[in-house]
Amino acid sequence: MPASRPGPSFHPIARPGVLLALVLAAAATAGGAAEPTLSDPLDRVVRLTGFSWDRVPLNLHFGKRSGDLTDAEVTFVAQHSSLIALEKSHGVVPHGSTEAGIADSARRIVAQRPGAKVLFYLNAFINWPGYAAFATYRPEWTLRDSAGEIVRHPSGTPRPDPSQPAFREWWSDVVASAHRDAPLGGVFIDALPQALAPGLARQVGAAKAREVVAGLREMIALTRRKLGPERIIVVNGLRTTDFRELLEWEGIDGLMIEHFGSFKTDRAEDIRTDLESLALAAAKGKFIVLKGWPGFNWLDAEQMRRPRAELLALARERITFPLACFLIAAQPGAHFCYSWGYTDIHGMLEPYPELVRPLGPPRGNSVWEGLIATREFAHASVRVDLATRQARIDWR
Repeated sequence: MPASRPGPSFHPIARPGVLLALVLAAAATAGGAAEPTLSDPLDRVVRLTGFSWDRVPLNLHFGKRSGDLTDAEVTFVAQHSSLIALEKSHGVVPHGSTEAGIADSARRIVAQRPGAKVLFYLNAFINWPGYAAFATYRPEWTLRDSAGEIVRHPSGTPRPDPSQPAFREWWSDVVASAHRDAPLGGVFIDALPQALAPGLARQVGAAKAREVVAGLREMIALTRRKLGPERIIVVNGLRTTDFRELLEWEGIDGLMIEHFGSFKTDRAEDIRTDLESLALAAAKGKFIVLKGWPGFNWLDAEQMRRPRAELLALARERITFPLACFLIAAQPGAHFCYSWGYTDIHGMLEPYPELVRPLGPPRGNSVWEGLIATREFAHASVRVDLATRQARIDWR
C-alpha cells in the first residue's frame, strides 16, 4: 500500500538539498524536530518498500539455517512484513547453499504476498562461508596487510579486498545472479562500518584503507547498475554520528541502525543522535531500518540459558521503549525491526500486539522538550523520556 500523505505540518518542499538544510535548522531549534515531505527519491523508496502508516512498518531480518521455513512461518512473514532480509546461511542445511535457501524462501513468501521485497544477504567485507558462489572466488582477492598476512575478521574469517576491480565485478555478479534465479527485491549489504572504522588503517595502512573504502563505494554503485532502479539496496549501517558518509554513497536506498539503544550506544545523547538520522536520511531520499533490542542479545550466555518462553516474555514486556523511539522519529519509508538476534529462534518470528495495531499517519511533528519527546498519530499517542528510558504508547 502506498504511504498516506503527511498532514499540513509537513513542508511542501521538493528539493532534497533545501530540505536537508531545513531539517538541520529545525533540529537546532527548541520545541521540535522537522519532518521532511516526500521528495521524488523518497517517493520511490516508499513505493518500493511497500511502506504504509496503517500499522508499524516492520522489517523482518533473520535466517533459519537448520531447515526450511515451515508453512506457518512463511505465512507469518508474508502477513507481517513487506520488507524481509534473509541472513547468511539461510536454508543452507536443506538446500546446500545460502543462494538456494534464500531463493526457495523468497518464492514461497512472494507467492503469498506478491508485493513483498525479499532481500538477499551478502557481506561486503567478510567472506562468510555457505555460498555456492565461493567456488569461483579467487584467493588473490583476499585482503592482505603490508607483511602479506591475510586480514581477518575477529572470528578468523578472511576479508576480501574490494579495491580490486575483478573482485567487485565478481561480488556484484553474485548479487545479480541471485536475482535472476529468484523473485528477490534487492540486497542487504553488511559490514561497511568495519571498513570505515579506524582499525582498518592500522592493519593495512592509511592509503590501502582509503582504496578499500573507495572500492566498496564503487562496488555498490556497480551493483545498483546491475540490479536496476526497481530493486532495493540496504546497507549496514549507522551508529550515532559514525559512518554518516554512507548517506552520500551512490546506489544506497536504505540504511540500518543496527545497535539502537544497545551495544554501548545506550546513552540518551546516543539515542537522540540515532533518531535524528531518520530525518537526515529522509532528506536525502533514503530510509532507515531501526533495529531495536529488548535489553539482551544472543551473545549474552547467561540470558540464553533461560527458557525461550521467558526471553520472549521479556521481549514483549520491553518493546515499548524502542518502538516508541522509532515512532517519535519515523519518516516515510522507515521500518522498525525487533528481536534479540538474527535467527528464527531469536524472537523475530513471534507476534507482538503493538506491531499489528492500527497506527495511522502522524498528526504532526514530534515535539521535544529537552530529552522528552511526544508525537500524535491517528490511532496512538507516543511519549518517550530518553534520560529515564521510560516510554508509553496510548493506542486508540
